[in-house]
Amino acid sequence: MGKVTGFLEYQRLQEASEDKESRKKHYREFVLHLSDDEAKIQGARCMDCGIPFCMSGCPVNNIIPDFNDLVYRQDWKAAIESLHSTNNFPEFTGRVCPAPCEEACTLRINDDPVGIKSIEHAIIDKAWEEDWIAPRPPSHKTGKKVAVVGSGPAGLACAQQLARVGHDVVVFEKNDRVGGLLRYGIPDFKMEKWLIDRRLEQMEAEGVEFRVNHVIGQAPVGAGNKQAKPVSPRKLLAEFDAVVLTGGAEQPRDLPVPGREFDGIHFAMDFLPLQNRRVAGDKNVEDLWASGKHVVVIGGGDTGSDCVGTSNRHDAASVTQFELLPMPPDLERNPVWPYWPQRLRTSSSHEEGAERDWSIGTKEFIGENGKVKAIKAVRLEWKDGKMTELPDSEFLLPADLVLLAMGFVSPVQAVLDAFGVDKDPRGNAKATTDGEACYLTSVPKVFAAGDMRRGQSLVVWAIREGRQCARAVDEYLMGCSELPR
Repeated sequence: MGKVTGFLEYQRLQEASEDKESRKKHYREFVLHLSDDEAKIQGARCMDCGIPFCMSGCPVNNIIPDFNDLVYRQDWKAAIESLHSTNNFPEFTGRVCPAPCEEACTLRINDDPVGIKSIEHAIIDKAWEEDWIAPRPPSHKTGKKVAVVGSGPAGLACAQQLARVGHDVVVFEKNDRVGGLLRYGIPDFKMEKWLIDRRLEQMEAEGVEFRVNHVIGQAPVGAGNKQAKPVSPRKLLAEFDAVVLTGGAEQPRDLPVPGREFDGIHFAMDFLPLQNRRVAGDKNVEDLWASGKHVVVIGGGDTGSDCVGTSNRHDAASVTQFELLPMPPDLERNPVWPYWPQRLRTSSSHEEGAERDWSIGTKEFIGENGKVKAIKAVRLEWKDGKMTELPDSEFLLPADLVLLAMGFVSPVQAVLDAFGVDKDPRGNAKATTDGEACYLTSVPKVFAAGDMRRGQSLVVWAIREGRQCARAVDEYLMGCSELPR
């Protein structure tokens, strides 16, 4: 390592961010990447630990010690080459990844981990600023055609890898813009969408074709998009040598309690994409706002946090977030290193203002004139993994807008049914990740990757599966592949 004793000399440095009151007045990103000198110091904290558990904690297996050392030495160009060797889109993960690599950092055992995510953020931003990132078109064409269904991180990573080895790749997207949940799920204040557009320009220069407003069979389209044209799976199978399903896991978990039919109760993904469309300049966007309302978000994960941040920017009267599970212990150190721990996590949206409550069960939605007005909830006790209601603990909470953010149970079944692929017990596309038929479904030449195969997961896992699936498709078409595993 560049400075073997750096972890003893320097402290972890958080990225600077805009004041929480001023950032609630806009939808732009508010986190600044580290300066060159700050990133150098963070890189110096990387230990000569022998076994880099951070790499095993990272789903794409970023070569973290190498780029930490390169940043310490201020060799930024080599750092981006190292980073791009495993990750197609570091500007996405450097902003929205929860950084499991940092929980696996050896320094995390008894100290603050290396700021790996902030270093990644700094590397990719500098690379774009210095104009080091250019299209990498193939040296030859194979004559093979691949259709990628879905343009989220898995689909984009898969498409880019396949195009770079010479295949003709067409990406089909049901919405009017490319990006999947990167575009219409993640709020702009966490990741601005010009970052996606910049990558799309690179991919088009590499030969990838994008066809928006195309939906498989009778599958539902995204919120606000009424222009989608149906595409026949039979036609895709006839026109392309391989088809890759990367449509994500978009079937939300519902809450079937009395009063669910009242107006004002929405899935998070009925709410969040609308604001993204407004920021993009779309007209005639559905009139669903949190402004002046008592908002209750049910679900304590990232999607729920995004609902909190968006509601704060709408100037909601109040924002409350419920979680069914108990409040995680706010442990100073990681008790299950190098694995992902259950710890209390406070997002930037929570810092901007929200009441959070744990071990809460929703009993009933109470309405008036067909609209939700309150929630009847109860406090829960968890013991040996089982929950029971605490006696005499029911309470009412005003609620003019309820946002259900309890995760996603499976892909949209209509897409899988249209192709006739086998499913696993959870309703995902059934495909293995090892052996000779990696990512291949039960239907010949139809592959599946990302959340559509593994279920709801992280952007970084989607990128990994997209890359690995691209190699599997290349091997299927050509008999061998030079793409990385």
